[in-house]
Amino acid sequence: MAGVSSESLATALADLETKLPSASLSLAEELFGVLRVVDSSAGLRRAMTDPSREGEAKTALVQRLLEGKASAEAVDIVSRLAALRWAASRDVSDALETLAATVAIAVAEQGSGRPGLGELERLENDLFSFVRVVDDSHELQAALSEPQAAPEAKRALALKLARGASDEARLLIGQAAAEPRGLKPTELVKRFAALAAKRQERWIAEVAVARPLSDAQLDRLQSGLNGLYGRELKITTTVDPQLLGGVRVTVGDEVLDASTLARLTDLRRQLAGQAG
Repeated sequence: MAGVSSESLATALADLETKLPSASLSLAEELFGVLRVVDSSAGLRRAMTDPSREGEAKTALVQRLLEGKASAEAVDIVSRLAALRWAASRDVSDALETLAATVAIAVAEQGSGRPGLGELERLENDLFSFVRVVDDSHELQAALSEPQAAPEAKRALALKLARGASDEARLLIGQAAAEPRGLKPTELVKRFAALAAKRQERWIAEVAVARPLSDAQLDRLQSGLNGLYGRELKITTTVDPQLLGGVRVTVGDEVLDASTLARLTDLRRQLAGQAG
């Protein structure tokens, strides 16, 4: 996905972010169900991505289609998605799949009210455990890619293999087995795992400093970054003597360096032990 579709997906993910703290796994299931409907109708995909249609018209189409069949939250997400611009009809389906998987991953991230990196690591481990089991067996690979086998039979087989996995992992694994959408099931599971890894970056602060930090400075850095981002971050540090400004912090896609003095002032003071 590239160009206008990539931009639209980024917009849709940003919109979705506001819903994720309170999202449930049932929302992800609903979105995967809508994906099934959209994938089954080339005409619907064309209508949702027709560049000659106004966004409001496409939104109204989705609302009519889903009224009484999905939650208001799911309808809102899909309606917003349809209102955006897409370069190809398949792109809106791919985007919907990404949104559904992201909801499931975010639910795992919340982890029984204890959001954090560990929950995402567990999810990723569950996904890759399934991949390893299938990759080690030609029989399983054949069974999961048998064109004559019913999707639900493939889902049931996959879930047997993932019996000890989390509910979020089982949803993603079952989806990949039943509806791989042109990919091998394990390849789609790996794609879901990549989305989980991307979300993990939100919990990791990569800190480059001009000189090594003492334990006390590391403690102050941890406290400052946790307060700045509103969550418990995992910090990794590297030393770069050539670093201008003395510190550079990377959290996900965000980079804080000497050019963002306002946000780094408190951190610098904390590292120097001048202020809390």
